[in-house]
Amino acid sequence: MKNFIDEVKIKVKAGKGGDGCVAFRREKGVPKGGPSGGDGGKGGDINFIGNKNMRTLIDFYYQQFLKAENGTSGSGNNKKGKDGKNLDVFVPCGTVIKEVENNEEKIIGEILKDGERIVVAKGGKGGKGNTNFKSSTNQTPRIATKGEQGEEKELKLELKLIADVGIVGYPNAGKSTLISKISNARVKIADYPFTTLIPNLGVVKLTNFRSFVVADIPGIIEGASDGKGLGIKFLKHIERTKVLLHLIDLSQSDIVERYYKLREELKKYSEKLAEKEEIIVGNKIDIETARENIKILKENFKEVYFISSLTGEGIKELEEVIWNKLERKI
Repeated sequence: MKNFIDEVKIKVKAGKGGDGCVAFRREKGVPKGGPSGGDGGKGGDINFIGNKNMRTLIDFYYQQFLKAENGTSGSGNNKKGKDGKNLDVFVPCGTVIKEVENNEEKIIGEILKDGERIVVAKGGKGGKGNTNFKSSTNQTPRIATKGEQGEEKELKLELKLIADVGIVGYPNAGKSTLISKISNARVKIADYPFTTLIPNLGVVKLTNFRSFVVADIPGIIEGASDGKGLGIKFLKHIERTKVLLHLIDLSQSDIVERYYKLREELKKYSEKLAEKEEIIVGNKIDIETARENIKILKENFKEVYFISSLTGEGIKELEEVIWNKLERKI
């Protein structure tokens, strides 16, 4: 089972409210003791809370039913029942919460910040004890109400990672190597296509307490927007980014054509995604055959940067370029 899960369906049930109580005091001079039935306690809510340290929805894969505590019933002497305990559930920042009903999905909310809280299912109200029904015409009511059921829902959770910069490019462009060089991400790297099977998220730390978050998205290929390869599954993870870093493999042929094909895939998936500010970076300048492609990129693009994610050449300068572009967006 993979550790990275970014979509899951679960069921939630908030707590039922406790029942109201029918009771009477046993006191001399009070007709039939007088009503003294307490109200039932409220059922517990289910709350989702953002946690910046979580990167996957895998916990919900193994626990697909969540239930909050019921309220307890009221009792004599006007004692109110105990409220059910709320169920607080942590989710990764970037989680979209949708209610599924009759095969239709409706967004309940999105959790974007650490500690942000959304009530996804409300607990039922407690029932009324017979004390509430005393009147001038009914001094000894023998009625109480049942507690309400808590909300019960089917939810779809969809994770869209939150990063400042999204690195995109064809398989083997060097995205995983780059993110491992510039950030604290621990990435498994190999010499075959589709090395990255899940998005990697890392924090890049610069001098003077500056930092930004970068996401490495699995290789996008021609046809990704139609479901080919791995890219389409993860394109949603760069929808929230402020800047795209388009990494070009200088060891390949037809690099300009490949660049525009990938841009077309981004546009097909989302016009908004295609309009994001982009940093074009040529990678693998350490390879002898890259020299001609460096010249080609300079001829075709007004602003382009060159690095070797393997040796580290040009990376410090690139980090400052990224920071300057992000700073303009703050």
